[in-house]
Amino acid sequence: MASACRSAPQPTEPAAAPAQPAPVASAEPLRLTVVGLNDLHGWIAPHSTPLQGGVQLEDGGAATFASYLARLRADNPGGVLLLDGGDLFQGTLASNLTEGSVVVDVYNHLGVTAAAVGNHEFDYGPVGPSPVPTKPGDDPLGTLKERIKQARFPFLAANLFEAASGQRPAWLGNDGTLLVTVQGVKVGIVGLSTPSTPTTTNPTNVTSLRFDPLAPAAVEASKRLRERGAQVVIGVAHAGGKCPRVEDPRDLSSCDMKDGEIYAVLDALPPGTLDALIAGHTHQLMGHFIHGVPVIETYGLGRSFGYIELFVDPVSHRVLPERTLIHAGIPLCAQVDAATGSCDSRKLKDQAEVKLVPATFLGQPVVPDPAVQAIIAPVLTRVEQEQHRELGLTVPVALKRDYQGESLLGDFLADSLREAVGADVALMNPGGLRADIDAGPLTFGDVYEVLPFDNTVALLTLSGAELKRLLEVAYGTKKGVFQISGLQVKLGRCQGPGRFLGATFSNGKPLEPTKLYRVTMPDFLARGGDGLGVALAQLPPGRIDLGEKRPGTLRDELIAYWQGRKKPLSTPTLGRISYVDSGTPCPASQTP
Repeated sequence: MASACRSAPQPTEPAAAPAQPAPVASAEPLRLTVVGLNDLHGWIAPHSTPLQGGVQLEDGGAATFASYLARLRADNPGGVLLLDGGDLFQGTLASNLTEGSVVVDVYNHLGVTAAAVGNHEFDYGPVGPSPVPTKPGDDPLGTLKERIKQARFPFLAANLFEAASGQRPAWLGNDGTLLVTVQGVKVGIVGLSTPSTPTTTNPTNVTSLRFDPLAPAAVEASKRLRERGAQVVIGVAHAGGKCPRVEDPRDLSSCDMKDGEIYAVLDALPPGTLDALIAGHTHQLMGHFIHGVPVIETYGLGRSFGYIELFVDPVSHRVLPERTLIHAGIPLCAQVDAATGSCDSRKLKDQAEVKLVPATFLGQPVVPDPAVQAIIAPVLTRVEQEQHRELGLTVPVALKRDYQGESLLGDFLADSLREAVGADVALMNPGGLRADIDAGPLTFGDVYEVLPFDNTVALLTLSGAELKRLLEVAYGTKKGVFQISGLQVKLGRCQGPGRFLGATFSNGKPLEPTKLYRVTMPDFLARGGDGLGVALAQLPPGRIDLGEKRPGTLRDELIAYWQGRKKPLSTPTLGRISYVDSGTPCPASQTP
């Protein structure tokens, strides 16, 4: 019905705009920059090396990395993901004094997207000074849970479960995956943790957990992500390999495809499971297409990084594999030698003259981030005080490590441990020795860098037959060559079972099968670490003293022994480990 009142005049509608053609999608692909770190091990500060002429060279460090990262973000605004392949913690005073807290502070500032759970993430055990539970109520995962709460990024491990229930750990806060949107592309991230974690951290801390095989977990996680809409899926794994020649990413001739977890994983994945992978754990260089998947890894310790450029079709949002670019093993240099353009101390250490000039990256100068420097400064002040505390001892010659063979450092530490506790035999794992010791005055910091783990001194009572079995297991692993004191050991040249060929005491006497001997080692090994659980599991508990009531850590007891002797430190003579040729050549990577 019409209104009785006349309507007010209405404003005139503007004329309709002429129809415009629908926008055409840009033919230019979308670019994702996937930046990878791995095995930081607490190295938030630069490494410092004295060179000829009093020049002090620094490389690495979080503040310098932040400058490189800023350039990548400026080069591809909104298109950068920062992923870490695990082992953020354990290895430096800065990390250990704060139980990893300062590392998480730095990573929060850097804007890390996600990190894999590394085996050394479990090393700190309960909150507080003890690395393992020592009293009722101690939570062996306490420190890691605190770091996860602190982090503004997720720790991911799609193959990690509670052993009792088979459920995912609630404290992890995720199912091992993350879904983010970058440049309008839905990107899924799958985290993986090496199944060897129970033998490469203190086993006591992870008895409640189960680490499943990697490949099935990756397939299932990728499937879940794609069902949720992921168009690109990237793996970040604390598992790696070794391909040191990265000049041609499709040349796999330097890769030992039979020695590296990540090769077996990628071999087992159906095509299209992962579009890229950040690896870790092995501290080795990789920058290759493995079964079509671009993979990067670095030597770790905060000295380098890598990145993968993925180009994505703007319409289908699928990766264009032919466009993928790998940038592997980029050294982190605030300054470089003017003549060589390098900050590699190995290359510059013997160079007669080194002139340092500012480094550049992507055409811009590298300027360490003052905000990162401010975050780490208070901790580094504490570190400085401890690092330079002299012990009143002098090291006569440089003591070097050798993971794949007998070493001066290994012999020196094993001898010291055996003598300190009055044992017949001492055994030390090469992976537990994390730095060399230079000749000259010995500081607490020197010892800490070599032995950063808070192990106690364990003492075992073994029969000759049990000791022989222990040595068979130790030298039959691929964990390097165990350092020994009190014995002369014969080994085959190739790694693997059957490598141990026999042992006698240093005086030539054989091991008597039924006689009992005192054997000392870090408690990490006595608890079954590095695969020794196979040999020790059947021993009665009364024959394994884990040293929990001893006065200090392994590190503390060695320092006290050296100082208490009131004698100059002496250098051992190499030769307690000898090799027997079988006539069959070993793979190049397995020859000591």
